[in-house]
Amino acid sequence: MTHPPETPPAARGFASDNQASVHPDVLAALAEVNTGHQPAYGDDAVTGRLRAVVRRHFGDRAEVYPVFNGTGANVVSLQAMSERWSSVVCPESAHINTDECGAAEKIAGLKLITVPAPDGKLTPGLVERYATGFGNVQRRQPAVVSITQSTELGTVYTAEETAAVAAAAHERGMTVHMDGARIANAAASLGVPLRALTTDAGVDVLSFGGTKNGLLLGEAIVVLNPDAVRGVSYLRKSSMQLASKMRYVSAQLVALLDGDLWLRNAAPAIALAGRLEAAARAVPGVEITQPVQANTVFAVIPKDVAERLRERFAFYTWDEATGEVRWVCSFDTTEQDVAAFAAALAAEMPG
Repeated sequence: MTHPPETPPAARGFASDNQASVHPDVLAALAEVNTGHQPAYGDDAVTGRLRAVVRRHFGDRAEVYPVFNGTGANVVSLQAMSERWSSVVCPESAHINTDECGAAEKIAGLKLITVPAPDGKLTPGLVERYATGFGNVQRRQPAVVSITQSTELGTVYTAEETAAVAAAAHERGMTVHMDGARIANAAASLGVPLRALTTDAGVDVLSFGGTKNGLLLGEAIVVLNPDAVRGVSYLRKSSMQLASKMRYVSAQLVALLDGDLWLRNAAPAIALAGRLEAAARAVPGVEITQPVQANTVFAVIPKDVAERLRERFAFYTWDEATGEVRWVCSFDTTEQDVAAFAAALAAEMPG
């Protein structure tokens, strides 16, 4: 991806929900726990409360391990689900393949079996085709299927689609990891609880995203099936993802999940992405390249138009060869932001 200019434009942009502000309720939660002393490394009362909240969302067997970031959540999860001779089947667009600097290979020692998936989604047929070589000592052994919700291309797995992929994996003795960096957006888009897309659909381990949905920092590994992992606590520490003052990470996750803040943050971003898509489609020459099912819009526009727009609004070029760009709406994106960008897009497009 081509990154925006180092000096960001004054206007709120559409580069990533990572660039959004921190929700005021999250800041308030941090201030509330910033008194006195608490035990370190997750033995604090706030993290204990988080465990109870997570079980309400994901089921009585769910175990939560707060971490610093999404790459850490993914790498620790995959290590806990595999052996050094294992491979992971994932879409070629998966974040673990394209945007984590080889962490799964370097830290976990895994081989990624990348699957062409134009919409970013695996299917049972693709699992069957690419999860091969079982019992062959010459081959890495397929151990995990990793999917992303919502996908890197902005598409969403329904609960039924996830369940079908999970069944195909489980039939082959594999486990299922979900990179849920934007799972809140997926659940809000489909109008279902978080559990419907995870525990009830057969997902074994979830990397739960918070930073893209209003947190200052922090994600969580949510083990939905404890039988699918081993050594998560030790792997989190050895992977440098164990926070000493964990209450500050946990407090943010509690603020997001103990109530409907996760949904209140996700729903407006989805609605505004829909408005942005409609406005862009109305501009002659703009091609929308993916279904807009969550909070991201993919489009092809001329390179010179993209460069001029980026002088005022940050966003990424997704594919330099085709001119495909990505626009992301965040919880703090406004109707005025979308209207201003749509007007600028219409003004810059030729003809």
